[in-house]
Parts: sequence; C-alpha cells; structure tokens
Amino acid sequence: MSKLKVALIFGGRSGEHEVSRNSAYTVAQGLKQNYDVFPIGIAKDGQWYGPIPLSEIPVFTPEKFNEHKITILPIPATNGTIYSLPDLKPLAKAQVFFPVLHGTFGEDGTIQGLFELAQVPYIGAGVLASSAGMDKVIMKNLFAQAELPQVPFLPFLRKEIEKDLQTVLQKIEADLGYPCFIKPVNLGSSVGISKASTQEQLKSALLTAVHYDRKVIIEKGVEAREFEISVLGNDEPIVSLPGEIVPGNEFYDYQAKYINDNSTLYVPARLEEGPMQKMQDLAIKAFKAIDCSGLSRVDFFITKDTQEILVNEINTLPGFTAISMYPKLWEHSGISLEYLTSKLVKLALEHFAEKSKNVTTFTSYEQDR
Repeated sequence: MSKLKVALIFGGRSGEHEVSRNSAYTVAQGLKQNYDVFPIGIAKDGQWYGPIPLSEIPVFTPEKFNEHKITILPIPATNGTIYSLPDLKPLAKAQVFFPVLHGTFGEDGTIQGLFELAQVPYIGAGVLASSAGMDKVIMKNLFAQAELPQVPFLPFLRKEIEKDLQTVLQKIEADLGYPCFIKPVNLGSSVGISKASTQEQLKSALLTAVHYDRKVIIEKGVEAREFEISVLGNDEPIVSLPGEIVPGNEFYDYQAKYINDNSTLYVPARLEEGPMQKMQDLAIKAFKAIDCSGLSRVDFFITKDTQEILVNEINTLPGFTAISMYPKLWEHSGISLEYLTSKLVKLALEHFAEKSKNVTTFTSYEQDR
C-alpha cells in the first residue's frame, strides 16, 4: 500500500525564512517513516522549488534548484497536483499540504487561502484564525472580547509614527509608561522586538519596528515569569504541560530563541496544580477565541508581584526546530515527534472532511430533508 504524500512547504517571503527551514527539517524527520514527503522550498522572492532532498532543507538556496521550479494551482479539479514550471506538466499529487512557514505569506492566512481555493487538506489554522493570530492587535482585541486577561497595549500605524513621532511618544509614556515592549504587529520569532526604558530607546525601537511592518504594537512591561503551552486538535483540542522560559538575555528575543544557548527551559514548568490547570484552561479559550485548528502555542506571563496569569499571544504555526518549545512540550507530555506529526496530518484530513459537509447550493431545509 502506497504511503500518503505530504507536501512539506518551508522557507517563504518572511524575516523568519531561516527558522522555517530548520522547523521543516525537524518535521520531515517526524513524517518520513509513515509518509511520502515532498519538500517544497519557497525562496525569498516567492518562487517555489521542489522536490528538495530532505538533507538540503536546512541549507536550501534556490540557486541549486533552478531546474526544479514548481507551482500548485488554485483550481479544485487538480486535487493537490503539483506542476513543474514553465511547462505546467503534472509532477506529483499531494494528499495533504503541511505549511511549515513562519511569519508573512505563510502564517497570515495567505497560503491558507490558496489551499482553500484549491480545495486541498492542509495542516493548521484556516484563513481567519491564521490572519487573526498573525495580527497581534486583532488577536488581542479578540482575546479581550473573550475576556482573557492580558497586558495593556497600544497600536500605531507606521504613518502615524512618521507623521508625528512626538505625539506617539507622549501617548505611550502617558498610557503605558516604562518599561514597555515594541513589536511589529505581523511578525513572530521575536523579530524586530525591542524593550524600551527611556524615550530615546522608545524612539529607536519604534523606528526599528516600522522597518518590518506598517503596524506596531506597544505593550506595558511587567515583571513576570514566562510560560508556553502547546495545543493540539480541532473542535476538541488538548493541551500539553506548561513549560517555563528563563531568558538568558534581558527578554526572550531572536538571539535567545535561536542563536545563543543561554536560556533555561523548565519542562514541565515549576508550577503548582492550581495555576497549571488555570493556564491550560486559558490556552484552550485562546485557541477557540480565534477559531484555531490543528495546532498552536499559547504564551503566558505570571506577574511576580500579584501572581496574575496573563495571556501574551497565540502562535498558529509555532516553531518546530530542535530547540522549539512546541514539540518539546508534547514530548514531555508523552507524545513523540512521529506521533505528533502523524496526528497533525489526521487532524487536517478530519478538518477538511468536516468543511466538505457544507452545502454550497441553497435549497430549503425541508427540501434537503
């Protein structure tokens, strides 16, 4: 019996391109035993290439694969067919698409929209949840609607900052004070994030953040411990044990996550049963608040003075690198990488089957009966 073919998509047009390659390599190791993996590398200019040998995923560069340009078409009748370019000859047919893409054009609902148009099963959140989870302002507004506790924040547009930086600085100082954290709204992996304790630092941080995105979010700084929980499932998700991060740097930035080996991870977290259970409950509420599916990682703070549990953010396509918390938390919760990746494929197929029940031609209920 032939194995199910999984198109594993990585790279992409994002500041997290390199992280995506490393995540995809880990995912490939989990899939290769039970599935026929078809790796697809997306270059920084958006061109697709494949198949990429598994060993080449972490070091993928398009120059090596000029003769392997490919595409998929947003046409339902193609049933997951992958075409070679420029002749558009059928090359392979994937039963499931696994986007291991972090950041813009991969985690923000855009590629999910392509999969929806092509009517193919894919792993992870749909268009709405992906875009809402990617946009930190929309995400936090939905969390507020769901009455999830979180830190105070302010959003600004690049145009507002460029037009009247002084007014923006005064608003942040009056409403949030110092320290505060400045983040591009639509990026992950802590790319472009800064901490500011003075007006000069704040000014510099804002100008850095708008380099990456037209929208910026500023969050009130709190003295807190940092935790993460992995979520797995569709309509009835399960959660992992929490993990605690003690950053080696001043905060858990890109260097601390992926380059320096100076942060400490406690898995499971050093928590009593009560706070642990409350955090797990909030993780499921956050997952459902944006109508997520497949997988996510929900990040938390526990304030050091009041011990209040705050939801920081949700990541709908969390990192899968060798040091990433998402697979580590499941491993310590008793779920292996091989089982985890297989479960994600099954969840994608189940979610696709559920959506396929929808009627797309209007008739009255009585006629349908």
